[in-house]
Amino acid sequence: MTAAPAHTPDQSGVAAPVAPGALGVPVQAGEAQTYLNALRLWVAQRRADLGEVDRALLRLSPAEQSSITTDLTVALTFWKAVSDRLTLLETTFDGGRVGPKEAERLSTLIHGRLDSNTSEHLSLPSSGSLAVSLPEACRLLDSLTRTLQARASLAPGAAEASQRITVARAGVERIRDQVPLVPVGAQRDAAADKLARLDRRIEDLLSRARRGADVGGVIGPLEIDIAVLERDLIVAAAERASAARSRVRTQQQIEELDARAAAIRALERSCVEAITPAPHLAIPNVRALGPVPQAAAELAAYRDRLERVSRALDLAHERYAAGLAERDEVVGLAGALSAMAAAAAVPAELEPDLTDLRRRLDETLAQTPLPLVRARALAAAYQSYLDVATRSTPRPQKGRP
Repeated sequence: MTAAPAHTPDQSGVAAPVAPGALGVPVQAGEAQTYLNALRLWVAQRRADLGEVDRALLRLSPAEQSSITTDLTVALTFWKAVSDRLTLLETTFDGGRVGPKEAERLSTLIHGRLDSNTSEHLSLPSSGSLAVSLPEACRLLDSLTRTLQARASLAPGAAEASQRITVARAGVERIRDQVPLVPVGAQRDAAADKLARLDRRIEDLLSRARRGADVGGVIGPLEIDIAVLERDLIVAAAERASAARSRVRTQQQIEELDARAAAIRALERSCVEAITPAPHLAIPNVRALGPVPQAAAELAAYRDRLERVSRALDLAHERYAAGLAERDEVVGLAGALSAMAAAAAVPAELEPDLTDLRRRLDETLAQTPLPLVRARALAAAYQSYLDVATRSTPRPQKGRP
């Protein structure tokens, strides 16, 4: 597949090139070269277009400037992100030295998420943070540029009425292609209704043009509405894709938490059987949260609840593991003390007391579940008595010459 500019050109005569391949499909050297050449020209043209819009603002009133400046800033942010990604693509392409790894990296750079160097995510004023691919960002920038040109009342040399009508019709057709991608329901109905109104306005525009009427005052608002709707549909598609990825990650997190919960329940049973008193903490059932929701707001709340479940599992794991670790510590201490007692010279008068303490400690350690407080107290008493007994043993004196 060879990348080539396939979108209908806008007022500047240059449209974003079609990206080769898809995410995960390696991009071959020939495809990459064609795409990069076209993308390089498009990036340069878009920068010139935005510069012209910026200069045109000086001719507008302060109120008009204020209403356009925000969108111009957004457009420049998208342009910068695309330009930065183009630099990475050209570095990876390296003049055509593209091996299998480079081909995969090119695919990821083209179809993976596009981030801005100046902000964590690209964003639009109406939608906030937005993760989009390079082709989506290019289409959004095309749409933003057309809107800005129309609002700034720019009339490039090629933007005569007939060409502007052609561009407007092409925009409507792109919208028509996107409407079926909207999920069935109120959103698709609203998009279809807006598309129908645009169709009627296009027909009215064509009718006026055929009669020789001046369409300059009609086509400008139409261009803006087409660009805005196309942009909104692209943004919505990107948000749906992002939400779908988030749902997949959430489902994976549910499976992981469910497996952890099962393991911690087994740890709980082991702890309750091994020691007394044992910790008693509720181990949440992640499945009780229900299926992963579809709506973005509900999904965010669902992920917050999952985070609370994760923290509860962390706490339960810590407490039950600590109980078993304390049991092992007491048993280990008792073994070490036995070895010390066997190696030490204990006075005969203290031997019965030490033996009695050891017997009581052994009896306690043999109980199931192990009374942890009693075992630790007996081990401490045994250790203290053993220390006293070994310190009280008289040292052998050297013989006199």
